[in-house]
Amino acid sequence: MIDEASANRHDRALAVVQRLLVERGIRAHRHHTISLGFADRTDAPTWPGLSAPRSWTERHPPELVVIDSQGRRVATVTIGPRSGCYLVSVRDGPHLQAFRQEQPQNAVHLIIATRRVPACPLPAMEEGVC
Repeated sequence: MIDEASANRHDRALAVVQRLLVERGIRAHRHHTISLGFADRTDAPTWPGLSAPRSWTERHPPELVVIDSQGRRVATVTIGPRSGCYLVSVRDGPHLQAFRQEQPQNAVHLIIATRRVPACPLPAMEEGVC
């Protein structure tokens, strides 16, 4: 779980990689996951005079998902919680690859090099061809 400020920093860093991918005709979108919950009324301490259950919210780190023309996940990009590096996981790849945040193009090159993501011109992508 991360705080709101960290989630926003990670999202901005992932937006850079997403823009570079889109410029090359590769589809990618960012996922944000937030967990919401309520404590059980019988177990939860309540404030005096209030009978409502207590609630909690947890924010998970955002991720950038790269998809192929059939909509299958090809790669996932996240941000390292301590290092701030781009962490790239390619489907059927050997292991997680890390790239410094100052070099987002390296993460893009790895994704393109997998050859599982055909790059197509943007007009074709808009027509639903890619």
